[in-house]
Amino acid sequence: MEVEYRYFQQRVNAAGKLGCTALQKCTAAIRQLAYNVASDLLDEYLQMSERTAREALGHFCSGVHGFPGMIGSIDCMYWSWEMCPTAWRGTHTRGDIGRPSLILQAVASYDLWIWNAYFGPQGSHNDINVFESSPVLEDLISGLAPLSIVIY
Repeated sequence: MEVEYRYFQQRVNAAGKLGCTALQKCTAAIRQLAYNVASDLLDEYLQMSERTAREALGHFCSGVHGFPGMIGSIDCMYWSWEMCPTAWRGTHTRGDIGRPSLILQAVASYDLWIWNAYFGPQGSHNDINVFESSPVLEDLISGLAPLSIVIY
């Protein structure tokens, strides 16, 4: 981000002091996205104003979606499985959801083309288990899918 976008480069501010680093700005943006918190919550932790945190979030989101060669975003979603066989209910039910569900991992591009779809294995309980068992990671490593993917 620092190399591609001027906003993330550390500069001297109006008071003659060094401004926030790229790491601080990216951390602020990722924390806002990951924890769904307001911009002013990060002021003590990162020594950053609410305005800078809010601007960092906007620039970060614009920058991430503009990486050259990125084919899309990868995400997992939970689908309720109404007709799950009784014998399988225990291995497909999560405590926080309370009913049988399937985990779908999908890679989609900005224009909503689905490049990959994978249903998690029986008994998978979270996004990490599904990601580790899906062929997406193997394809990236083996060079079959050389383009980068952003993981949310």
